[in-house]
Amino acid sequence: MITTRRVISSLTVAVSTLCLAPLASSQSGTSVYQGDWPYYHGSEFSQRYSPLDQINADNVGTLEVAWRFSTANFGPTTDYNNPSTPLEVDGVLYADIGSTRNVVALDATTGQVLWLWRPQEGDRYDHAPRKGAGRGVAFWTDGDSSRVIDVTPGYHLVSLDAKTGIPDPNFGTDGIVDLMIGLRNINDPRYPNNDIGISAPPLVMNDVIVVGAAHSTGGRPRSKSNVKGDIRGFDVHTGELLWTFHTIPERGEIGYETWLDEGVEFTGNSGVWAPISGDPELGIVYLPVEDPTGDYYGGDRPGANLFSSGLVAVDVKTGERQWHYQFIHHDIWDWDVPSAPVLADLPNGRKVVMSVTKQSFVYTFDRVTGEPIWPIVERPVPAGDVPGEWYSPTQPFPTRPAPFDRQGVSEADLIDFTPEIRAMALEATKGFRLSPEFYTPPSLAESPDGTQGLLSLPSSTGGANWEGSAIDPETGILYIPSRTQLQILSLANNPDSDIAYSQAFGVRVPRVQGLDLIKPPYGRITAIDMNSGDHLWWIANADTPERIQNHRLLEGVDLPRTGIPTRSGVLVTKTLLFVTEGTGGPGASPILRAVNKQTGDIIAEVELPDNQTGLPFTYEQDGKQYLAMFVGGGGRPAELVAFTLP
Repeated sequence: MITTRRVISSLTVAVSTLCLAPLASSQSGTSVYQGDWPYYHGSEFSQRYSPLDQINADNVGTLEVAWRFSTANFGPTTDYNNPSTPLEVDGVLYADIGSTRNVVALDATTGQVLWLWRPQEGDRYDHAPRKGAGRGVAFWTDGDSSRVIDVTPGYHLVSLDAKTGIPDPNFGTDGIVDLMIGLRNINDPRYPNNDIGISAPPLVMNDVIVVGAAHSTGGRPRSKSNVKGDIRGFDVHTGELLWTFHTIPERGEIGYETWLDEGVEFTGNSGVWAPISGDPELGIVYLPVEDPTGDYYGGDRPGANLFSSGLVAVDVKTGERQWHYQFIHHDIWDWDVPSAPVLADLPNGRKVVMSVTKQSFVYTFDRVTGEPIWPIVERPVPAGDVPGEWYSPTQPFPTRPAPFDRQGVSEADLIDFTPEIRAMALEATKGFRLSPEFYTPPSLAESPDGTQGLLSLPSSTGGANWEGSAIDPETGILYIPSRTQLQILSLANNPDSDIAYSQAFGVRVPRVQGLDLIKPPYGRITAIDMNSGDHLWWIANADTPERIQNHRLLEGVDLPRTGIPTRSGVLVTKTLLFVTEGTGGPGASPILRAVNKQTGDIIAEVELPDNQTGLPFTYEQDGKQYLAMFVGGGGRPAELVAFTLP
C-alpha cells in the first residue's frame, strides 16, 4: 500500500502563489524553443539541445552561481549522488530528490521550495531493485490542467497536480497506479520480492504515459527466470492501461521463433531501463531494450532472443510494433541499449533515429521505416567454450559511423609509455585471454587452458551509457561522451542460483602499479557529422589526473591529456557545447567546460561546487538564461546548483 501526505502545511502559501503563473497552452506548447526544458533530454526527440544563446563564447567564463538547493534534509537517508535532470516549465522546476524519490517543485529563479510530495511504500521500497532519486519526472498539460508524473522506487506510477503536488484523484486509485499488476512471471513463490522497478522517467506523449522496466543488475542473477520487462502505455487522464508490448514474445507473436526452447517461457528482464524517445507527429515511440536474464551467460535461453538488446518502434496509442532492429543477437556481454534514442530532422533532409550504445556504435535508421541509413552487415564472430552456452555465429556491424570508442583488446592496446612499462603490461595480462576480435565471448574463471577470464572493451558500462548524447539539429552534429575502461568477463558456478554460470567473484582487472593497463584516453567526447557519418573531432573529457601525472614510472614522460573513465554529461546550445566530468571513476573534478562545437577547442572552464551527478540543462526565465545540474559526491549531500550571467 502506498500512502501520501502533504509534508508541511505552511507550503500551502507557496502553492497558492504558484497558481498565478500561466501555463503553456498544450503539451507541445511548452518547448526548448520557448526557453523551457519540459522533457528529460529537452524534448521527445531526446536531443539535449536548446536554442538559447544569451550565454555564449564571449561571456561564458563569467558564469556565477545564481542559487543552490541542498537535498540534505530530505531523507529518510541522505542523497549523495542524485543522477536526475529536473524539468523546467514556465518558471517552475520539477525534480526527484532523496533516497525515496520525493518529487519537489522549485522556483526556477531562486530555488525556493513550492511543494513536496513524498512516497511512503514500506516493504515495496525496502526491497526495490532501483532505489534512490531516479533520473527525473515527466510533465503533461492540456492548457487547463497540468500534471507531474513519476515512477516511485516501489514501482508505482503517480500523477501529481503540477500546481499543488497533490495526487490526481481521477488517476488510478487516489493518483496511483500499481505497476506490478499484470506483469508476467510476477510473484515467483521462491522469492518474497519482485525484481522490477525503474530509475528513468516515463515518457508522456500524445496523452499516453509510456513506462519502462528495470531489474537488479544481472551479473549474478538469483535465478535463470525473472519478471519479464513488459513495456506499457497508460492513459494520462485516468491511468487506464491502454496496451502492453512484450519485449519477450509469447507464442504466436513476432520474434517467438528466435527463442529456441522453453527459455522463452521463464526468462525475464529485457526491459527498457533507459529513457524512451518519441515522435509525436508520427505517433511512434522508440524503445531501447535491454538484455535478457543472465548478463553474461545465456545457455538457458538459446537463440537470438528478440527483442532484446535492440531498438523497437511501437505505436504510442496501441503499442503495436512498427519495426525493430536487434543490435546484438543473444547478448552475453551486458551491452544492452543504455540511452535514449536520439531523433533528428537532419539538414540533409533525412528523418532519423540514432541509438548510441555501450559497444560504441551509433546505429542509425530512417525513423519511419526502420531502414538503416548506412548498411549494417552481419559478420562472423568468435565462439566461446563455456559449457552449455549458445553462440550466435554472426553479429550486426554498422558500416558508418565508425566506432566512437575502442572495441576489443589486443597487445597493441596495452600501455607502452616506456619499455619497462610495456614489459610490465605484457606480464600483467598473463593468465587472461585477450579479445582482439570484437564480440569475443566471456570465458571461465577456471578455464582448462589456465586462464581466469577475458579482458574486454568496452566494459558493460560502456562506451556510452545512460548519460546519452547531444545533437545540434541545425548542423546534424552528434556529440557523444564515452569511457574506456577495461573489464574482465569471467564466469564461475553460482551455488546460490539455478543458472549454471554467473559473474565470478574475486577476479580483478590487472594493473601496472596502479596504472590502467590500456592506453589513454580513458574518457572522451566525440563529434560526428550525422549527415555523412564522418567523425569530425574528439577530445579527452578531462585533464590528466594527478595519480597519472605524478606516477613514479612516468617521470619525464610527456603524456597526452588522458581524460578519465567517468560519466560525462553534455548539453548543446545554439552557441556552445557544455561538458562536465561526471562521476563513476577516479580523478573527476568539479569543472564545467564550454567547448567550441565546430573544433572541440575549450573556450572556458567554470568551477562547480561539487562533481556533476545529474545531467546539465538550461532554461530562460524573466529574461535570464540559467544553466543548472545536480552535483554531489565526496560525502556531501546532493545539491541542485543554477548558474547565470552576472
